[in-house]
Amino acid sequence: MPTTPRDRPFLDPAVVARLGTLELKARTIVEGFLSGLHRSPFKGFSVEFAEYRQYIPGDDLSTIDWKVFARSDRYYVKKFEEETNLDAHLMLDVSGSMGYGSTAMTKFEYGACLAAALAYLMNRQRDAVGLTAFDDKIVEMLPTGSRSGHLRNILLTLDRLTLGRETNVSKPLQQIVDSLSKRGLVVLISDLFDDADAVIRGLKHFQHRGNDVIVFQVLDPDEIDFPFERPTKFEDLETSEEILAVPGAVRDHYVKQMGTLIERYRRELGAAGIDYQLLSTKRPLELALMSYLSTRSRTL
Repeated sequence: MPTTPRDRPFLDPAVVARLGTLELKARTIVEGFLSGLHRSPFKGFSVEFAEYRQYIPGDDLSTIDWKVFARSDRYYVKKFEEETNLDAHLMLDVSGSMGYGSTAMTKFEYGACLAAALAYLMNRQRDAVGLTAFDDKIVEMLPTGSRSGHLRNILLTLDRLTLGRETNVSKPLQQIVDSLSKRGLVVLISDLFDDADAVIRGLKHFQHRGNDVIVFQVLDPDEIDFPFERPTKFEDLETSEEILAVPGAVRDHYVKQMGTLIERYRRELGAAGIDYQLLSTKRPLELALMSYLSTRSRTL
């Protein structure tokens, strides 16, 4: 029985963390992911999203890939190498709270690796990709581009990023939306530890301007499950404020509050037509690539 992308084993983030350079990590993740898609049947997530686009009335019939049609019962044409289908804007949160990590990768490292993998995949698709890193302000910004060398500039920028200060997601979002002159795809990678009203309002601005939006909320497993047992001193990584707490006394309240926040993002962003994905830093990054390809396929 043929395997699907969901059946095949993905890379454990702990393995990815040991690979060396960010470029090597991105290439290993993406090439392995696409190789798995090539081996899978053409259902759901599949390689046509990465190397094909859907047939549009008026296209030359000779460009239809009939092998793909035989497998998928859908008309797709092979993309030309010079074709650029999309302007994609990657937004990476580098605020202090992203520095937490109980696994092989901190949220910041996981987010940077995800941004690198997405940039690598987008570049393979001949899409124009840009990068914005922010904390309470924009700290790095590369405009969208698809020319030779642009991907390397993005990867080098990601490699030299350092953790910043407090989070203010809504302010950079507003600065970016005001600068966009062309509709495209906006991808936000953040733990979303900010005022939820402001974050949701800022993301809706992109949607109102005709952009597609994907939000990856990256959290450490500790932040989701709160597994602590002994009295523990917790430090706010953005303000350095410390508090001593007995986990057993606060666990239920914490888990409830965190669940409420996650569910609010999922519900309100979904209702606005914004794709939301919760990512634990112990989960394979390929799952995020699936979500991206699914959203992108609807823009073609």
